[in-house]
Amino acid sequence: MTTTEASNENEIKGTLRVWWIPQVPMNSFYVYVKTIKEAKLIIQVLADYDTFQFENKVKPDYSNVGGLQVYDGEEWIDWLCEECDDDIDDCVCKEAM
Repeated sequence: MTTTEASNENEIKGTLRVWWIPQVPMNSFYVYVKTIKEAKLIIQVLADYDTFQFENKVKPDYSNVGGLQVYDGEEWIDWLCEECDDDIDDCVCKEAM
């Protein structure tokens, strides 16, 4: 599911979502994912797509940012690996590969 707003039906403790801003300072959009591996793939695809658009002169420049969040039962927080304490960009643990 892709959305620009979190929906209450997805707010279950442990739920994961990728957030992405294709051009700062735009609002972010969200893609709900089931696994860390899936999140890592989505983030890479979004980054590659932005690069492709820039290199092929679809857009003159860009400043993108994104990451992974987990719902802790009360709010969405940035995900950190329990094994290595890294975020999704730096984690190379088995769960993320």
